[in-house]
Amino acid sequence: MRKFLVILDDTRECLNAMRFAAMRAGRTGGGVTILSVIPPDEFNHWVGVGEIMRAEARERIEVHFEVFAKWMRDRQNVHPTLVIREGETVPEILAQIREDAEIGVLVLGAGADRKGPGPLVSQLTREAGSLPVPITIVPGDISKERLEAIT
Repeated sequence: MRKFLVILDDTRECLNAMRFAAMRAGRTGGGVTILSVIPPDEFNHWVGVGEIMRAEARERIEVHFEVFAKWMRDRQNVHPTLVIREGETVPEILAQIREDAEIGVLVLGAGADRKGPGPLVSQLTREAGSLPVPITIVPGDISKERLEAIT
């Protein structure tokens, strides 16, 4: 089964990437893996405080994931899996792709403002030629109706 890897973060464009991945997976019989990366600098505190912050970050991610997962299950009949990793975002994305041979496409949402597509899209597209899977970039301001039409 081919899986779509989509990144769960706090950006607005994440929503369209999630929708696209779920719709494509639903139409092609694929799966969805949702990856969230916790940056290491969030826990540069005393050990006890760092552990509490790590647990709170994981809880926030799981709650956020469940919103997307419910929509994917109810609307697209897709049952996503959640992977939480700690570290720098791009290396962790690449590690997840290397470790899961079923991942066939990386789906990213691009920012729609004047600042550009966002640091994640910018960095990964520069490395696109050496990635083991293709990247699908979903415009951040694409309408839900247009997204449904192209999937």
